[in-house]
Amino acid sequence: MESRHRLLVHGARQVVQVVANGQQVLKGAAMRQLAEVTAGPAGGVSIVVNSNGRIADIGLDSVVTSKYGGATFDRTINARGMCVLPGLVDGHTHPVWAGDRVHEFAMKLAGATYMEVHEAGGGINFTVRHTREASEEELYTSLCARLNTMIKSGTTLVECKSGYGLNVETELKMLRVIERARRDMPIDISATFCGAHSVPEGATAAQATDDVIDVQLPAVGRLMDSGQLRVDNIDVFCERGVFDVAQTQRILAAGAAVGLAANFHGEELSRLGSAEMGATLGARAISHLEEVSDDGVAAMARQGTIAVVLPTTAYVLGLRPPPVRAMIAADVAVALGSDFNPNAHCVSMPLVMNLACVLLKMCMQEALAAATINAAASLGRADTQGSLEVGKYGDLVLIEADSWEHLIYQMGGHENLIKYTVKEGVVIHEARECVSSMNAGVVAETSWI
Repeated sequence: MESRHRLLVHGARQVVQVVANGQQVLKGAAMRQLAEVTAGPAGGVSIVVNSNGRIADIGLDSVVTSKYGGATFDRTINARGMCVLPGLVDGHTHPVWAGDRVHEFAMKLAGATYMEVHEAGGGINFTVRHTREASEEELYTSLCARLNTMIKSGTTLVECKSGYGLNVETELKMLRVIERARRDMPIDISATFCGAHSVPEGATAAQATDDVIDVQLPAVGRLMDSGQLRVDNIDVFCERGVFDVAQTQRILAAGAAVGLAANFHGEELSRLGSAEMGATLGARAISHLEEVSDDGVAAMARQGTIAVVLPTTAYVLGLRPPPVRAMIAADVAVALGSDFNPNAHCVSMPLVMNLACVLLKMCMQEALAAATINAAASLGRADTQGSLEVGKYGDLVLIEADSWEHLIYQMGGHENLIKYTVKEGVVIHEARECVSSMNAGVVAETSWI
C-alpha cells in the first residue's frame, strides 16, 4: 500500500456513492435505489483518494483509520456535519459564444415562440454573427469564467459543444477554445462538434448538410488525427425547418466515420421520428425529446440510447416537458443537462435537478442518478466518473447539510451549501465563511480562478 495520498475526507455524515458495484447506468426502478454509506454512532465516513487521483477506499472512519494509520495526505478535510456526493455531470451545454440574448427573453415573455424569434433573425443565428466576430481569446476567457461558475456549483465533468460558427473557420475556432480549456481548467470536458446546429443565413439545409459532411468534418478529423483536438461526440439539431431526419442521419453517419459518437438534438419542437432513427443508428444519447413518441421511447429502450433531458428548456420556452415518467417506466436511462446557452442561461446542476423534480416529476434519487452516473454514461465516461467507487476518479462535492437531498431541495444559494468541489483528489473550489463585522469586511470565497 502506498504511503502518500492526495486526500483524506473523514467524519462525513453520509457518502452517496450512487452505485457501488460497477453499474455503468441506472434504469427504471434502479434509479431510485442509490448506494449510500452513513455514519454510525462511533464516527463518520471517510474517503481516501490516492496519488493518481483515484478513490482508494470508502468506509467508516474507524476502519479507514486502521488501514491508513501510517499514511500521509496532501490534504485532509474534516467533513463533520457534511454529506459527500459524486462530482456532478452536465450532459449538454453550449458554453462557447459571444453576444447575450437578454432582449429575446423579453420577446418570449411577450409571447414569441422559439421559431418566431429564430425567423426574426434572433436565436442561434444572432449568436453565430457575434461568435464569428469574437476573437479566440475573447471566447476562451468567457468560457473559462462559465466553467468556473459550474465548478462552484459542483460540476466536475461537462459536455461542451461548438455550433455557433456554422462555417469551418469558426467551428474550428470554437473547438480550439474548448480544447484549450480542457487542458487548462480543472474540470473534465467532453467536446462535441455541432456544426449542424442551424442552417447558415443564405444557405439551404441541403447545402449546409453537404458543407458539414464535405468541409467541416474532414477538417475536424485532420486536427483530431494530428493530436491538436480531442473531440468525442457529434451533434445535429434535427428539427422542422433546420435539418430533417435524413440529413441528420447522413451527418451522424459521417461523424461516426471519423470516430465521433452520435449525441444529438431530437424531437424538441416537432415529432419527426428522430428518436427511432437515432436508436437504429446506435446513437449513444439523444437530447431534449419533448415531443418523442411512444415508439421512439421503445426504440431507445431497445437500443440502450440514453435520454438527456433538459428541464431548463421546457421552463424557459414554455414547452411541454419530455415524458420522463414514461421513459423511466420503459427502462430508458435518463440523464440531465443544463442546456447552458444564451437562450437558457443556467450553469447550476443543483437547480437543474430541482427543476427536474418539479417539472419532470422525477424523485430526488432519480434526479441525482441522472446528474451523475447516467450523465456520465451519456458521454461514455461511466467507467471513471459519475459515482464514488474504488478505482474511479476522486471527484467529490461536499455540502454542509443534514442529508444529501438538500443539494436539490435548497433552490439556489449553493454558495452557502457547497463547501468543497474536488477533482481527482484536489480541491478546486472552497467556500469560505463571510465575516459579518463592519470593521472586518468580507472574506471572499476561493476557487481555481
